[in-house]
Amino acid sequence: MSSLTKKSKIQYVCNKCGYKSGRWLGRCPDCGEWESFAEEISRPRSSKAIPKIEPQPLHLAPDGEEERICTGIEELDRVLGGGIVPGGVVLIGGDPGIGKSTLMMHMLKAVAMKGGKVLYATGEESARQIKMRAKRLDALDPGQFLATVAAVEQIVEMTTAMQPALLVVDSIQTLTCDEFPSAPGSVTQVRESAARLLNMAKVQNIPVMLVGHVTKEGAIAGPKVLEHMVDTVLYFEGDRSHAFRILRTQKNRFGSTNEIGVFEMKEEGLVEVKNPSEIFLAERPLDVPGSVVIPSVEGTRPILVEVQALVSPTNLGTARRTAIGADPQRLALLCAVLEKKAGMDLYGHDIFLNIAGGIRIEEPALDLGVICALASSMLERPIPSATVLCGEVGLAGEVRAAGQVEMRLAEAERLGFQRFIMPKANYDRLHQKSTMHCLGIATIQELLEVVFNDD
Repeated sequence: MSSLTKKSKIQYVCNKCGYKSGRWLGRCPDCGEWESFAEEISRPRSSKAIPKIEPQPLHLAPDGEEERICTGIEELDRVLGGGIVPGGVVLIGGDPGIGKSTLMMHMLKAVAMKGGKVLYATGEESARQIKMRAKRLDALDPGQFLATVAAVEQIVEMTTAMQPALLVVDSIQTLTCDEFPSAPGSVTQVRESAARLLNMAKVQNIPVMLVGHVTKEGAIAGPKVLEHMVDTVLYFEGDRSHAFRILRTQKNRFGSTNEIGVFEMKEEGLVEVKNPSEIFLAERPLDVPGSVVIPSVEGTRPILVEVQALVSPTNLGTARRTAIGADPQRLALLCAVLEKKAGMDLYGHDIFLNIAGGIRIEEPALDLGVICALASSMLERPIPSATVLCGEVGLAGEVRAAGQVEMRLAEAERLGFQRFIMPKANYDRLHQKSTMHCLGIATIQELLEVVFNDD
């Protein structure tokens, strides 16, 4: 390679953990990942003198309380913890076509309408294509500026001179750094480009939004160190065949990681869903076996979702256990508890579990709803449609307390439900008055008796 100097050398870096080797390896000896090594050019560091920095007392450091920049999109502000922090770097990833660039266009217009200049730098599309999309989304404003460039040095220079209120780079995998001859998207290019944008953001106090591609496994492409460098990591979840999109926080140095934002993809672009509970329950079938409603809490927001279960005799040697929107291992555990503690013969049955609407629920308060839906489908007996329930289930068949029950209770009452089944520990500590009929249970045997035998 003619561009290599005598002091430059080729090394191989693992895309997952950053392990370096002098030769290509089929499997990383550090993290165990197969075929994760990529070639990169290493160069000696500049011999320029490093400026001397003296440590200072922490209490004399500049205060970090700065007014956040509101994006004009409430669901996005909720996920970010109240808005974008000046000088913060946010990385947003998601499957192709899920709406990352669409959300960026809406956000840029909203910020520009407040009187600030915003800059959209992209190496993926031409100016004509971007304007066509902006017109379709009704996301044009005189304060928006566009740069179709892939060289990170030009982006940094342009941003420093312009001093925009917000910089969006779409996408980080298309950027190139002139110092390194490797192809765009390589480990070296992604890492060095992100480092220069991060340094510029901190020095100039300009917030930066980076759009990232994802791998087939759903992780952001490029070295894992990329997620450690930025301040916030957001992921778009949802199937392209579904209208709903979930924006979830994976990392946030300036706020909670429990919040989610809910959007609906329409012809005019991404539209905020102000009341997710009503949307997720809009098509719920009433008085059908295997269907139950649970109140979940995502951050500070209660959301009512439908849990669906289908238990069917299998024609195969080994029964299947499939979960969509929930943990498959948790499903297998709850099936074992039902077999052992409630005497239900699920061994010869295929079991399918689905959280309707494309949302994913991780919290253990989902357990009671899964148990109830499985039993309902197995017994072919519907659960009263005005009933909601939540709680964690242990291996002994006990029902354990769930968090923030009063918040869940208020949301269920607002939507017109009449009965709330909760863990006994929560019922005993309940102080909130409600028009709903609340019941406290201690075991799954009590649950099945209350749900299927009590009128």
